[in-house]
Amino acid sequence: MSRKNRKSTFDQVLEALRAHSFEVVPSSAQADSVLVSKHGAAAILGASEDGSPAFVERPGALVGTEVARLLDRGYQKFVKTAHFEFPATASQLHAIHLFSEELKQVTGAPDLYNESLGTTSDVYQYDRLKGRNAVGPVSSSPWENQGPGH
Repeated sequence: MSRKNRKSTFDQVLEALRAHSFEVVPSSAQADSVLVSKHGAAAILGASEDGSPAFVERPGALVGTEVARLLDRGYQKFVKTAHFEFPATASQLHAIHLFSEELKQVTGAPDLYNESLGTTSDVYQYDRLKGRNAVGPVSSSPWENQGPGH
């Protein structure tokens, strides 16, 4: 007989996080949200409509009291805050990955294969595409003749 998984409430998840040595403090990002941190990485959690935990801010490096975003430029990953940006170190990437894995285990969030292989970025901005303008509207039927000059 299969077991039904019960969804934990937001408060139950916060207690489980504290029991697993996560630091949980109130956050100013959204009403009734908390900053959860460990290993130099953090995320902001809030309660969803059904009372279960949901990400307000996905896991990232903890810089001061801000959760920094991970920016991938193709050749290197960067840690980006509202005020500055700097190259990510291997120890920061490892901390974000470890934090994300532990957070998923405690909260019961799904663990995706591509995320378990390494740290995924929030933004991908490749230098070869930077500043490239759009060519124009793309025809829904590229095989049709567009008229003179095409």
